[in-house]
Amino acid sequence: MGRERQDLFSRSALSVFRLNGQLLGVAEELAAPSGLTAAWWQVLGAVLKEPLSVSGIARDMGITRQSVQRIADLLVGRGLAEYVPNPAHRRAKLLRPTEGGRAAIEKIVPGHAAFADRLAEALGEDELADTVRVLERLSATLETLTSPEGPSAGDR
Repeated sequence: MGRERQDLFSRSALSVFRLNGQLLGVAEELAAPSGLTAAWWQVLGAVLKEPLSVSGIARDMGITRQSVQRIADLLVGRGLAEYVPNPAHRRAKLLRPTEGGRAAIEKIVPGHAAFADRLAEALGEDELADTVRVLERLSATLETLTSPEGPSAGDR
């Protein structure tokens, strides 16, 4: 039974790695008309509803703060985002999109909507919804199983 579980874990990880690459490829194509990269789109998208700190964006996206900082600085340098004061923390400024950043994101919307429709039609609406629920549950479960000490901390 342990070997079967290990194989399932390996297959799920490999599938998610492949899926990540596929989604990044789709995102690059969708973002191209706006002049954004997939990574720029990801960071701008994270702050569309409300400004966030770089560390908050990194935490939400599951990537390093340094990666987000580099992208945030590029976005600010290109006038697509700006840093604003953070009332909760004097040194950790908040990132928010500028009007130019919002306009760039708007250029992605038609292609994004069309691709979402194609995906839902190819996979099926219910299957897509189920897939999203399973991926969200897997992510939440992994978050509860991992700790600052590492994934094997529960075995000690």
